[in-house]
Amino acid sequence: MFILSENPPAIPVAPQQRSPSSTLLVVYPPVAHSTTASQIFLIGSAPAAGEVLVNGQRIRRSTTGNFSPSFPLKVGENKFVVEYSGQSKTIVVIRTLAQPELPIDGFGKDSLYPNVPIARLPGELICLSAIAPPNSKVTARLGQQSLTLVPGANTMTLADNLSVLTGKLETQAVMGKYQACLQLSQPSSQNTTLGAPIYELQLPDGRSIRETAKGTIDVLDPARLTTVEVTANLGVSRTGSDSEFARLTALPKGVRDRVTGTDGIWQRLSYGGWIKDTETQVVSRSGVPVESFVSGVTSRLVSDWTELRIPLQTPVPITVNQTDRTLQLTLHHTISQAGIQRLVNNPTISHVTWQQITPTQMQYMLHLKTTQAWGYKTRYEGNLLVLSLKNPPVLASNLKGIKILLDPGHGSSEDLGSVGNGGIPEKDVTIVVSKLLRDRLTKRGATVMMTREGDNDIGPNERAQLIAKVEPTIALSIHYNALPDAGDAEKTQGVSAFWYHPQSQSLAQFLHDYVTEKLDRKSDNVFWNNLALTRPTVAPSVLIELGYMINPEEYSWITDPVQQNRLANTLADGIEAWLRSR
Repeated sequence: MFILSENPPAIPVAPQQRSPSSTLLVVYPPVAHSTTASQIFLIGSAPAAGEVLVNGQRIRRSTTGNFSPSFPLKVGENKFVVEYSGQSKTIVVIRTLAQPELPIDGFGKDSLYPNVPIARLPGELICLSAIAPPNSKVTARLGQQSLTLVPGANTMTLADNLSVLTGKLETQAVMGKYQACLQLSQPSSQNTTLGAPIYELQLPDGRSIRETAKGTIDVLDPARLTTVEVTANLGVSRTGSDSEFARLTALPKGVRDRVTGTDGIWQRLSYGGWIKDTETQVVSRSGVPVESFVSGVTSRLVSDWTELRIPLQTPVPITVNQTDRTLQLTLHHTISQAGIQRLVNNPTISHVTWQQITPTQMQYMLHLKTTQAWGYKTRYEGNLLVLSLKNPPVLASNLKGIKILLDPGHGSSEDLGSVGNGGIPEKDVTIVVSKLLRDRLTKRGATVMMTREGDNDIGPNERAQLIAKVEPTIALSIHYNALPDAGDAEKTQGVSAFWYHPQSQSLAQFLHDYVTEKLDRKSDNVFWNNLALTRPTVAPSVLIELGYMINPEEYSWITDPVQQNRLANTLADGIEAWLRSR
């Protein structure tokens, strides 16, 4: 699979049966394919005897007949004729520009800002922008103000996250973008709506075009801000008003905060995070700030967890950060009254300290007894904040009492994952290896749960919810890798592992090192990444990529039943070795 995205795309081809011994098979790209990449790889196989030609040129193949050559692409149509032993397949790849072509005689489609209704506080900057032809004059009117927009010479776009796999991290200039900013004034009591900006374009040939932005701009009254309450079990809070922005600590159900800005369906809360309005409900329009005092703190042992119980006057937003030996809990809009703390004897928390880090932010520092954290979760019981830390597992001579959740990646005709040279999809390999691993861990005494036992269409978030529900000792999501079109499938192979919360880093690094060393596999590194299957906080959760389905040599190793059994044995050994080392 492609792994540096919350919703990773799979190679968009249907699975093909393993071909007869004399058949040429091309599994990627499909016969008609469009891409913005400057090159493309052809993934397929044919019997080892004989030659495979692409546009009349012989290509390199593995000893088993697999091939994955890359070819440069020109903008427009690129035709590839693949031949073997009298058989021929024609592939057409259309390369389009990464950025849309500049408009010639008007504004770029949907380029006028804002394209959704937005609201901001007085004093904030609003930067109007539009895409327009070069050497044009662009102006905009908002309310009583008129602005002249200038070309944004330093406007750049970042490379896509998937470019980490290919090493091509270059930024690109945004062409034809005009911008100008203004500072919002305090609204009058009669009118807080500035309306939609009206843009005017004067082309070099003298023609003039006027167009109104789709979105309106409102100025919020700081004395009349709306207070909302989080209605989702864990509200997704982000650094900006789009799903591409980084996640912050999830907000437990019941959290309250004022809305200080909006972008369409997104609400900016007073503490700084953005959340969708579908995950909140309005509870007040009084404008009264959300704030709380906190004093006495108690704790208790509940099953496998140590709970810290913090009484508040109202459920405030929180932020959680981990280090090797601590867990930091920040309460926003909160002032400490330095009350008594009662910490029960427990196997997880050594002691708790606190400080008022800003006039409105209070922080608890939980000092742990070991360098390995085993999971945490948060919830509100009315106005009582409960922070629970998982107690360390106790190992016997075997793995009895250890709960392990295995997640075989992908899993249906609608979710194949990557497809290898011989046409076998990733979903079929992950379920085989996961079952082999399950059997070995079970024999060692562990209780093993699987997110799927066969072909099941289960989304990444559903799998993550299963981890939260089961609360295993560890969770391991098993995958095999692929590349975006710009990658080099012939030269890229190896094992990689992904973690997000610090409690998972050690497991990710250990399993990566164990598999690469014991099985003499190449390393494709260990990554931090906010994936659905690395995101759960209740246990160390790791996603491991055990090789590249699209590499000619590695595909043969991946699909070899003997090697699959060796891999399962090694993973079981590695998991037990890590548990005992912690």
